[in-house]
Amino acid sequence: MPFAQIYMIEGRTEEQKRAVIEKVTAALVEAVGAPIANVRVWIHDVPKENWGIAGTSAKDLGR
Repeated sequence: MPFAQIYMIEGRTEEQKRAVIEKVTAALVEAVGAPIANVRVWIHDVPKENWGIAGTSAKDLGR
């Protein structure tokens, strides 16, 4: 059972997350031949203050 974990800075819409789940699922089905019903995708919404870029939080960088 393929299991994909996606970490993203918070702020994506529900529609965007649906698209990520759809496309990652399709990619795994195509790449490894897994049955679609066996693919799992977990999106981690990370608060901007918990995401660091070059020593600074994404929040402080205005991301």
